Amino acid sequence: MADIDAEITAVADLFQLEGDVQSIKPYGDGHINVTYLIVTSERRYILQKMNTDVFPDTAGLMRNIELVTSFLKERGQETLDIILTKSGETYVTRESGAWRVYAFIENTKSYSLVPNADVFRESGRAFGEFQQMLAQFDASQLTEPIAHFHDTPHRFADFKAALAEDKLGRVATCQPEIEFFLNHESQYSVVMDGLADGSIPLRVTHNDTKLNNILMDAETGKARAIIDLDTIMPGSMLFDFGDSIRFGASTALEDEQDLDKVHFSTEYFRAYTEGFVGAVRESVTPREGELFAFAGNLLTMECGMRFLADYLAGDTYFATKYPEHNLVRARTQIKLVQEMEAKAGEIKAIVADVLEGEAR
Repeated sequence: MADIDAEITAVADLFQLEGDVQSIKPYGDGHINVTYLIVTSERRYILQKMNTDVFPDTAGLMRNIELVTSFLKERGQETLDIILTKSGETYVTRESGAWRVYAFIENTKSYSLVPNADVFRESGRAFGEFQQMLAQFDASQLTEPIAHFHDTPHRFADFKAALAEDKLGRVATCQPEIEFFLNHESQYSVVMDGLADGSIPLRVTHNDTKLNNILMDAETGKARAIIDLDTIMPGSMLFDFGDSIRFGASTALEDEQDLDKVHFSTEYFRAYTEGFVGAVRESVTPREGELFAFAGNLLTMECGMRFLADYLAGDTYFATKYPEHNLVRARTQIKLVQEMEAKAGEIKAIVADVLEGEAR
């Protein structure tokens, strides 16, 4: 077997693996958990050391994943397959950390960037079907691995606290950006208010709807499984839809310094909406239907204020490569919102078309 850390070998031996372990090697480029590929004489597995700093409630997190994947499997949906330990647990804790194993999903591929509208439409369909299939799941069973994750008013309070403290004296360098977020305050509570009054149902939300969290069939290009379920928690489907729009319908990376390259693509918005909203149409409430057109605005503003708050606080959360990195990120989010606002009529018309079943 390949030369690997003795602790990792010992951890792998605690799980119910088929066959003899032949190699264990680092795998992927994730930034939260540490991932390895296990190859045995029978099959392949993913071994992960979970980041307990980001997710301190390991038991709650793994219970969330176990509940959701069991629900999906009962309905014939391919999903993550948790490999139990030899003592029947979903994970194991040692001095080196908390560890889990998934079966490797073979013959799949994923994308880090949106290559075209068709792939983005398929990703929308995948996350929409994920939502639709879990529409009957009691989301109140789930814990919150990260509290207030998409509670925009709470994020705004954090932003105002960073603004008031002005830890590094950076407020003077970003007055227009600060004013943008202060001026939009009246919009931030719309989804949380809906969850509170029941007009927006509490649903299972993925909360990390990046394109590379969908495994596509290597031959057909069709979505097979949604992965990276660590941020599964109760919330609104508008969170997942809006965050997908935030990054997927942008023509540039979120840290593009040249704002002339940052635009909101209505073509990509239509494609994703056709996929996602088309899949959930049967379970959408009237209030959710009204807010699909605004969800991208909300999640983009939320992310932007988080970037700006981190810039004001001294870059303590998001990794940065230069002093203004988080400020640049905030500016791209602002530019996207401004274009969404300018194209609001077109965006609403697209959502209406899909909800009425008129999109292709």
